[in-house]
Amino acid sequence: MNYRHIYHAGNFADVLKHAVLARLVTYLKQKDKAFRVLDTHAGIGLYDLSSEEAQKTGEWRDGIGRLLDAELPAPIAAILEPYLSAVRNLNPDGGLTHYPGSPKLVRMLFRPQDRLSAMELHPDDYETLHRQFDGDFQSRITHLDGWLALGAHLPPKEKRGLILVDPPFEIEGEYERLVDGLAKGYRRFAGGIFCLWYPLKKGAPIKDFHAALKALEIPKMLCVELSVRSDRDTTGLAGSGLIIVNPPFTLKGELDILLPFLKTQLTQDRFASARCFWVRGEAPLNPGP
Repeated sequence: MNYRHIYHAGNFADVLKHAVLARLVTYLKQKDKAFRVLDTHAGIGLYDLSSEEAQKTGEWRDGIGRLLDAELPAPIAAILEPYLSAVRNLNPDGGLTHYPGSPKLVRMLFRPQDRLSAMELHPDDYETLHRQFDGDFQSRITHLDGWLALGAHLPPKEKRGLILVDPPFEIEGEYERLVDGLAKGYRRFAGGIFCLWYPLKKGAPIKDFHAALKALEIPKMLCVELSVRSDRDTTGLAGSGLIIVNPPFTLKGELDILLPFLKTQLTQDRFASARCFWVRGEAPLNPGP
């Protein structure tokens, strides 16, 4: 995909990913005990939507730009509150010029006892990310291939944690690497919450991917997908999905409320769709509409 995130920051895929990520962090905060977030492909942390790169694509306008100032029904506002509050806090003068990447978002939601381990392999992006968190004792930024972190950095010493795996999908075989990475990480930290991001685009092997995940026989695995347009006439991103292992028991119900709203709010053509189903766990695999 040649996925430098500055071109895509704040787009519809980020909205889904970050809304869910904020819910997961909020859930972990319900207990006093500390937790750690491990972000394997962290990016630069904070994105300038007024930059030449972001303005070139303008993808954020059809993502967070459609959501931030929208009138939200009360149940939707409650679910999105942690996510949208973080975005607003980065834009105190109004408007929308700054957008948080995943490490920045989770860090903004932390309590004093919580910790972040963020990995970034791209040298320039690592330097930018490191500067972003310089002096922050709650965050550890490492120049590392994030796939390696699923072995070397698990389990966290806190014994509670969230692992976000959000690869750039720049090379072939990333769906298979997600399955293999989850298998490795889960063996080391079966009690952790894992959140895996993947693109929906023309020709993507989604059925095979879901089948391979199911074959891992991990007891609780939830899938959520949002497509904003048809993939028939484009080679670009039509939608995105998340696999959540060990999801909070409230998450499925929240997503059943949130997804229809996001589909309506973010749609780009009449083929927009959304679904949330159990790959394994509370209900059998259901391919959905």
